[in-house]
Amino acid sequence: MQIQVMNSPFNQEQAELLNRLLPTLTETQKNWLSGYMAASVPGTVAAPVEEAKAQSAAPAISKEVTILYGSQSGNAQGLAKNAGKTLTESGFQVTVSAMSDFKPNNLKKIQNLLIVASTHGEGEPPDNAISFHEFLYSKRAPKLDNLNFSVLALGDSSYELFCQTGKDFDQRLAELGGTRLYPRFDCDLDYDEPAAEWLEGVLVSLSEAQGGSAAPVEAAAAPTGESVYSRTNPFKAEVLENINLNGRGSNKETRHLELSLEGSGLTFEPGDTLGVYPENDPALVEALIGEMKWDPEEKVTVNKQGEVRSLKDALTSYFEITVLTKPLLGQVAEISASEELLELVSPGNEEKVKAYLEGRDLLDVIRDFSLSGIPAQKFISILRKIPARLYSISSSLAANPDEVHLTIGAVRYEAHGRERNGVCSILCAERLQPGDTLPIYVQHNQNFKLPANPDTPVIMIGPGTGVAPFRSFMQEREEIGAEGKSWMFFGDQHFVTDFLYQTEWQKWLQDGVLTKMDVAFSRDTDEKVYVQHRLLEHSKEVFEWLQEGAVVYICGDEKNMAHDVHNTLLEIIEKEGGMSREEAVQYLTDMQQQKRYQRDVY
Repeated sequence: MQIQVMNSPFNQEQAELLNRLLPTLTETQKNWLSGYMAASVPGTVAAPVEEAKAQSAAPAISKEVTILYGSQSGNAQGLAKNAGKTLTESGFQVTVSAMSDFKPNNLKKIQNLLIVASTHGEGEPPDNAISFHEFLYSKRAPKLDNLNFSVLALGDSSYELFCQTGKDFDQRLAELGGTRLYPRFDCDLDYDEPAAEWLEGVLVSLSEAQGGSAAPVEAAAAPTGESVYSRTNPFKAEVLENINLNGRGSNKETRHLELSLEGSGLTFEPGDTLGVYPENDPALVEALIGEMKWDPEEKVTVNKQGEVRSLKDALTSYFEITVLTKPLLGQVAEISASEELLELVSPGNEEKVKAYLEGRDLLDVIRDFSLSGIPAQKFISILRKIPARLYSISSSLAANPDEVHLTIGAVRYEAHGRERNGVCSILCAERLQPGDTLPIYVQHNQNFKLPANPDTPVIMIGPGTGVAPFRSFMQEREEIGAEGKSWMFFGDQHFVTDFLYQTEWQKWLQDGVLTKMDVAFSRDTDEKVYVQHRLLEHSKEVFEWLQEGAVVYICGDEKNMAHDVHNTLLEIIEKEGGMSREEAVQYLTDMQQQKRYQRDVY
């Protein structure tokens, strides 16, 4: 039975702490605690264990469980499906659905609800969770007094609004009268262990409500026929090609990587992404060790499983050292006892902390606050695991069997008096040679997929490296002989040096695989021209394609490009469809619901 504010004398914080503790206790520990508590209250006598159980037993609740996920890149979807599989094997009747495919009015009929939600951008819900999120916060949201729920929130603690979408759902469901059947878990990028702990707690709570007990949750094995390689067990893929796509004199460097999947059993579809586990820059690792006067060969324990590595290896390939987060800065302040750093992270200095975090890394903190004398083991224990970098796959498996291609822009910039490099992109640009290997896994993304009907028209908008998935789309459509019209909008700085995969696009146009292509090279004209301007130039025809049922895809930068393209599409719909702004917004929302407006943005 779960302790709730409504069925106990505890406040919310106390209830959540107790609910975390109780499922971990053995029967012996529970019996001891029961006797101890009874003995500690004057005038009471401990009830027999069986009698106490009978008194605390809650009415059995439904074995039907609904799991809804809000997912942008596929992580939340994968966890939701795994939870569904585990609960089904434990005898529950489970429905797993994307929030966009769920009718919100059905919430009133549900007794057990699990939410798995990622947070996108600056605290925003992912695309397939927007409508559900809006419904819950609207006046149409019903009272949910009979609802039991629990939330698993995914996020990145380097963002200020960490796990905000999950927090929103958790808070709102409680406000509508729902009862937490298990406390919300907020997961950082390395989410596997906390997600498993949350699922075990949920299963225990559901099972206890049924009057039974739950078996321990075990890691799900790969279904027969699927690859044994995954996010937690990456495949070491050999590099076959590593080419710079930009011409001489370009301001950019874009790497085209071809990796071998031979022997991996890994498969993917156009629209999926590839997770790559990078290594940190050896020069940065060396500087970090030097500043702290550590021994690079010192043996350190890197995880709860007791894995031991040399300090140099741990900082090179296991821990993240290039991104500062607010929690990390607070932990550094605590273990260093630096008065200056403790002052910075003290309450009321949130804006100063936010400003400090921008563009700085671990080496900056060590130098800025003259940190030294902290044992290496103590220091690394506060670091988080280096996260995989996700890249849109730029090839079709049907067209390139046993291979996967990536299109990666090299990130280099200057900040706070130091040259900075993207961890994975500069590894690929400067240190990765054919014959080397990269630890990789496939991240399936059902939210960015070609139409099931190959006759459906598609409009693809992808400037810069946003072109990647559309190369995959075109290879696939060529391979299957798709008859549907296709229109590509591509943009970059200069036609001569930055037209990525130019000869391939020209050949697809020539062969009729690609129907139309419009390009925008922003630095070739006095006035900067971007893909949204090209869309507006063809406003009438774009709307005609939409009316014919075309699916619109956007890939690339969310803050600027995707935002501008979204507004341009609204403008086109408003103008060409003779609609008000509200009607145009609804038109685009309907397209999103029909999976005719899909975005792969970052």
